[in-house]
Amino acid sequence: MTENEKTDFIRQMIADDIATGRHIGPVVTRFPPEPNGFLHIGHAKSICLNFGVAEENNGRTFLRFDDTNPCKESEEYVEAIKHDVRWLGFNWEGSLTHASDYFDQLYDSAIQLINMDKAYVDSLSAEEIRKYRGTLTEVGKDSPYRGRSREENLDLFQRMQAGEFADGEHVLRAKIDMSSPNINLRDPTIYRIRKISHQNTGDKWNIYPMYDFAHGLSDAFEGVTHSLCTLEFEDHRPLYDWFLDQLKPTNRPRQTEFSRLNLAYALTSKRKLTTLVEEGVVDGWDDPRLATLAGMRRRGYPPAAIRDFIARVGVTKKENLIEMGVLENSIRENLNYEAERRMAVMKPLKIVITNYPDEKTETVTAINHPSRPELGTRELPFSRELWIEESDFMEEAPRKFFRLKPGGEVRLRFAYIIRCDDVIKNDSGQIIELHCSYDPETRSGSGSSDRRVKGTIHWVSAQHAHSAEVRLYDRLFTVPQPGSDPDVHKNLNPNSVEVVKAQIEPSLSVQDRSVQFERLGYFSLDIVDHSQELPVFNRIVTLRDSWAKIERQAVMISNQANS
Repeated sequence: MTENEKTDFIRQMIADDIATGRHIGPVVTRFPPEPNGFLHIGHAKSICLNFGVAEENNGRTFLRFDDTNPCKESEEYVEAIKHDVRWLGFNWEGSLTHASDYFDQLYDSAIQLINMDKAYVDSLSAEEIRKYRGTLTEVGKDSPYRGRSREENLDLFQRMQAGEFADGEHVLRAKIDMSSPNINLRDPTIYRIRKISHQNTGDKWNIYPMYDFAHGLSDAFEGVTHSLCTLEFEDHRPLYDWFLDQLKPTNRPRQTEFSRLNLAYALTSKRKLTTLVEEGVVDGWDDPRLATLAGMRRRGYPPAAIRDFIARVGVTKKENLIEMGVLENSIRENLNYEAERRMAVMKPLKIVITNYPDEKTETVTAINHPSRPELGTRELPFSRELWIEESDFMEEAPRKFFRLKPGGEVRLRFAYIIRCDDVIKNDSGQIIELHCSYDPETRSGSGSSDRRVKGTIHWVSAQHAHSAEVRLYDRLFTVPQPGSDPDVHKNLNPNSVEVVKAQIEPSLSVQDRSVQFERLGYFSLDIVDHSQELPVFNRIVTLRDSWAKIERQAVMISNQANS
């Protein structure tokens, strides 16, 4: 556990509850996603918090699907969410539930409220209900149907469930206070008619509970002790408590709110994400440019690095925007230790070693990790013709350019020192290959020469290399808060992905782990498009944060504007 986790206010609250005897027994939490889309980085914070605090206190966490709105839900999303939670490193161990598991109990609770004269059937239209509710500066006014008798309300509510009325013809509302300064307490709707089949309950129900009604009672039914929500539910907490106060369930959960995770240059609005997916702007919910967990998994983000990032961000009450670089630094730190090294050439330039025998091939030994000898070595083929990076040669190089240039020398990683003797161009003046010579006494590790040169570059043997497609991902958006604009299309980065045909060392063609392409960044096989014929690699993250200064300034301005 990190220092942030030890000291965050929620963990301190739970520790105080236990120390003072306010809470006795195991800590029970829940993660209640709505199955109407894929999880994103913001959900990861809630997952880590809810599962984390329960595990730390010998408790349990319910994975409860909030399936109260069957119009927008699907089994595809259910399975995707379960996959994401497992991938992130958490297991609900038999505590998988659905709000629909409690539909009978919720219906009985609604009947109880009607009998207590705490709920009534309203026949106003949705637009009329909005008008009657008032505004932040004007109190609401009572519905003309608020005074219906208990018997009439019971009869109408039961007939709503029996399917006698059309969608929207009636709703069941809690009877609280239309003059409350908290609009959530102005007789909120708790049931509406939806004549639609449900993925779990089939055609049993013609009415479905609203989230605010189902959420707190489901917490109570499951024995949840600490209901941890993001800050947008803070104004809903009085309603959460009102239902518990009226119905007095055996278990009384406690709701506490924390700030959501807002990540710069990332979009987390399900509605806007759905638009990008349906319009084909991105390659599905698992597009590696998205901040969905599916997209991060496909890109190659290690789940341990995401958990580390969540721990570093911490849990607070203050809303702020987190730099993308903070996440990427967690990714780099993880992969710097975990990822083996390989060689690949993104933009190949051929070199011919003119004094190397035509038919000769030898092997050179390469270490798999510079600081982890236990990961061993591999053998690389070396031959007369090699590929190097186009950017590793300059015909008119500045004084401090220590890579290859006419008459200049560099060391080929794990191999020999070479000198550029001739630059070969086509009729249009484009460089097509370099003719070089090598010093056979300078093979790495041979100890036969003490010669040193300042530059070392990577390479692959042209004869033995494999072709691969490499996708170089950048930010999908050009502004730190793309979700703040109603039209997210305005801020799309037209250069968010570059696809190159690379040449890779032979071992990479069957590599199924994340690796570092030496000097280029961290890469992972694409789990969707990869094939033996053409390996496809996604750039997970660069070796250095080239966005750091720009992003830090943009995020600082954004946080100042929001404070």
